[in-house]
Amino acid sequence: MQGTDTHTGIKKYISLTRPHTLTAGFVPVLVGTASVLLFSSIRWDMFFAMLIATLLIQSATNMFNEYFDYKKGLDSRESVGIAGAIVRNGMSPRAVLSIAVIFYIFAALIGIYITVNSSLWVLVAGIISMAVGYLYTGGPFPISWTPFGEIFAGFFMGTVIIMITFYIHTGILHYFPLLMSVPIAITIGLLNMANNIRDRKKDKESGRKTFVILVGKPIAVITTAALLLFSYIFIGWIAFFKPYGSIFMILTFLSLPIFIRTVKLMWKGSTPQELIPAMASMGKLNTMFGLLLTIGLLLYGITGI
Repeated sequence: MQGTDTHTGIKKYISLTRPHTLTAGFVPVLVGTASVLLFSSIRWDMFFAMLIATLLIQSATNMFNEYFDYKKGLDSRESVGIAGAIVRNGMSPRAVLSIAVIFYIFAALIGIYITVNSSLWVLVAGIISMAVGYLYTGGPFPISWTPFGEIFAGFFMGTVIIMITFYIHTGILHYFPLLMSVPIAITIGLLNMANNIRDRKKDKESGRKTFVILVGKPIAVITTAALLLFSYIFIGWIAFFKPYGSIFMILTFLSLPIFIRTVKLMWKGSTPQELIPAMASMGKLNTMFGLLLTIGLLLYGITGI
């Protein structure tokens, strides 16, 4: 049973970061960086600094999630989809919280480096993003307990990161990276949705009021399918009709089979165990869509076509 798997040594620390979710950290940085080529050259120090800081914040957010869910009594040895650092791997809650704080400190130090080499506004945006990461599961009114978890995750991990990444390279704000952020924000938000579909029964028992709980699983899956379909249509519209469009952007359409498979798995699965493949498929879709868009943007920037 996956719910009773345990990790020891370095594996338990790796699992604590929830590696399968880290796609939400690196994909926006890649897309934001690839968007730069039409306007400026890539600053590689900024790229690596932003990438590391984002992955640290994403990992720390996962650890805060682990810590606060344990404190609220939501996690047990049988829980599916958690790192299980506390309930299965023997780590103390204090250790998990301490590692999350250390990750935030390192991310903040990198953020200061980025700010010194760009603008004070980057620091402000970074602080707000880190606060949201903590408040997602921490604080008196956790965002993850509301119907707005997917929106916050998609906006801050998708749109905000892409816009910051673009800005620290170019020193300007532009609508082009904002447009590119729309489908990425959607896929990141839906990664959250897939998680909430899987955990809907446990979440309902705990008193959470997520979007999935409010509308039910069928409507949540239909909403997921509709938003993903919109993402492909949106990219196609930009590719063929916008001034900054490029034929290379439709490389994202190569991920359509994963989109179809993901929705089918979500629709068919019922129990948390049955919905694990749907979660994995949604993560794969987020990664492949983002990587294909990145490749398309790089080819666009290089060729101008």
